[in-house]
Amino acid sequence: MKIGLIFECGPQGADQQVCEYLAGKLRPGVTLVPRTLDNKANLLASAGLVAADLLADGCERVLIVWDLRPAWPDKTHKPCRRNERVALLDGLAKAGVGGAPVFLVCIEQELESWLLADEAKISAYLSTAAHAYKAARTAKPDRSQQPKARMMRHFKAARNWHYEDRVHALKILKEGEPDWRKLRRSESFARFEAKLTG
Repeated sequence: MKIGLIFECGPQGADQQVCEYLAGKLRPGVTLVPRTLDNKANLLASAGLVAADLLADGCERVLIVWDLRPAWPDKTHKPCRRNERVALLDGLAKAGVGGAPVFLVCIEQELESWLLADEAKISAYLSTAAHAYKAARTAKPDRSQQPKARMMRHFKAARNWHYEDRVHALKILKEGEPDWRKLRRSESFARFEAKLTG
């Protein structure tokens, strides 16, 4: 089975790394076909045509994944999941794939919402033999304001490091096997899982 994934990040950006890793765990053996569109403006404008190309290339379903509040926001538009959804659905209709198996997954806030869902992985990654670090539990990660800033504070407090999503996000997730129960505390992750697995 082939599944297309469309992201707002650049090639091998954190969103792509994390989603491909989790998709591989959720659907072992699936072939993932990623496309990166560099930023939200490009994603909103072009995802319909890219989805049409992926479906024509044999993908059985396509997921369009984007952050509601990306690290590099479009200063001309206030983030609004409803408006962005409407723009994407309009683009899909114009590309002739309005009724196709294309699913929208808006990550509430930022990708780090998913990381905050599993505080044990953050703690494990930032702890050393000499200094254990205990990250606080985030009960509703999708409602956590500025999750990237929270992650930066964890890194600063634990190791005096600077958090970089492209470098650290996947490493945090790889601290042991995924804890699906914790990840599902993020409603946007649960949607990603549901649309990926069907």
